[in-house]
Amino acid sequence: MERLASTSDPTHKNIGVIGLGIIGRAVAGNLRRKGYPVFVWNRSPRPVPNFVGSVGELTELCNYIQIFVSDDDALLQTVEQLSESLRPRHLVLAHSTVTPDSMRAAAEIVERRGAQFVEALFTGSKPAAEKGELVYYVGGTDTALREARPLLEASSKEIIYIGPVGHASAIKIATNIITAATVQAAAEALALVQAFGAPLEKFVEAMRANASYSGTLTMKLPKILEGDFEPQFSVKHMLKDMQLASQIALSHYLDLGVTAAARDQLLEQMQWGHGDDDYSSVARKYLRESAPSLYEEPQLEEQREQASGGEPIFEPAESDGEKLGPENAGLADSQQPLLAFGAASSAAADTTTPLRRGFLKQLLSRFSSGQE
Repeated sequence: MERLASTSDPTHKNIGVIGLGIIGRAVAGNLRRKGYPVFVWNRSPRPVPNFVGSVGELTELCNYIQIFVSDDDALLQTVEQLSESLRPRHLVLAHSTVTPDSMRAAAEIVERRGAQFVEALFTGSKPAAEKGELVYYVGGTDTALREARPLLEASSKEIIYIGPVGHASAIKIATNIITAATVQAAAEALALVQAFGAPLEKFVEAMRANASYSGTLTMKLPKILEGDFEPQFSVKHMLKDMQLASQIALSHYLDLGVTAAARDQLLEQMQWGHGDDDYSSVARKYLRESAPSLYEEPQLEEQREQASGGEPIFEPAESDGEKLGPENAGLADSQQPLLAFGAASSAAADTTTPLRRGFLKQLLSRFSSGQE
């Protein structure tokens, strides 16, 4: 691994970044451009400057540690590893979207060692991160937040104080419900426009003058029409957040129907093998012109084989190695593959329009995930 010159004595300005996914890489780059010495660690080694051999080595070199891992298990595992070498001089910033309970548990682990902890959830996808224009939702003590502010300012355009640790996590999950639902609603709206033969471009033009137009639609509608699903915020990460929202809803006796619908469509994309694509790829199933080659129907022979007890057609996407814990722990066990049309229904399926087939797959997906 490429190493920059360093000293054996950690300095106050050294910053450690754990997790080199889309956002972690961009934040490390912004910190370096602002003149901070940055050391990094990722579960999968990367040929990047100052890649260290362990989280323990990171805490020896750095007073500040920023954590960009993907889920609850990964965050808790990371802070447990860090805790062995944390000292009162350390400040840990957790950026993972996790449940409020997990964030509070992470804070407790860090603070037991006398170190400081800041909850710093971010909003903004790949372009915002690369430009240093993230928005942070933060929580923690006044002292910790004052010390963390210069680091956060290096990669952000705004820092919003939310409250005690755990509250920012709840806010972030809630905002992602709106984001996921917005794109799902836009995909369905495009399907309706297309079904009537109206130009999709005119729908986009009409939406620009509509009160419900948003920054999300500004970013996503053009890419959806182009069939461009290069990841800026992946299906698997948005699915994880919708599963967190559903978990919280269940524990608080909330009926979040829109959240469940968005979650089911993301799950379907995962089962089709599109987990690493942008979450806007939920539009694939609705748009005939941009999607057929990317979203093909299962072959009849495969359908019959599955119906007769053969191997399932769909498997969960493998992890990208950018996290410490399994991306969607238990997904393969708790969610069954989509049901295929059997031989008895093949004649009807052959005469069904593409839009109706998509609707039937949606119903079948809901049955397979235990939603009805």
